[in-house]
Amino acid sequence: MTFIRQIRLDHTADTHRYPFTLPVVQHLIKHPIDLTKPITFLVGDNGAGKSTLVEAIAVAAGFNAEGGSQSFRFATRATESSLGDHLTLSWGTRKPRTGYFLRAESFYNVATEIDRIGDGILASYGGKSLHERSHGESFIDLMTHRFGGRGLYVLDEPEAALSVKGCLTVLRRMHELVDEGSQFIIATHSPILLAAPNATIMEITDTIDEVPYDAAEPVALTRNFLGEPDRFLRHLLD
Repeated sequence: MTFIRQIRLDHTADTHRYPFTLPVVQHLIKHPIDLTKPITFLVGDNGAGKSTLVEAIAVAAGFNAEGGSQSFRFATRATESSLGDHLTLSWGTRKPRTGYFLRAESFYNVATEIDRIGDGILASYGGKSLHERSHGESFIDLMTHRFGGRGLYVLDEPEAALSVKGCLTVLRRMHELVDEGSQFIIATHSPILLAAPNATIMEITDTIDEVPYDAAEPVALTRNFLGEPDRFLRHLLD
């Protein structure tokens, strides 16, 4: 069972301005997204709108737009779209015990806010400032120490700071948290994270379509490149 079961867009939204002019948002007006598995991945090319959609889902779920838990209410610079104000989330009968929104591009600001709050919160993040660790280490520490069972976790490109080994570590931790009753909604380009068992992969183009792992663009392109890098390079560089 999932906490959030469906995502749909309010038909009264002003569709003549950004981000409502994005093809994926136009598609969402007529085609809600059903969340039937504990992990839902959103994939797509740069500019397709997956991060905009993930941010809006987080805001609609009550999270701070720059990241953090639902109790975080700081704002460094308001850059979020108004899409979250027009999304309707259908919730199941089971409610999350905890939750977090991880946005790679603004996680530095979250770490700064944690330092500002002080020592009382640091134990939940490994016991010391996230600024004292590398970007990738801080992501892993967040998932290891702060994330717990029966949680709702919305992640925007968590692989941005991770090595291949780091992605594997995060994949294992996600699996543990799903076994403990958690739900994930993740925008990603990582073929490693996409391999998570019991996940739905939604590919965003002008539409939102469920695809199998092997057909997901990050997987197919990476596999083809690694299989014949010389051919790809000749094509790209010539």
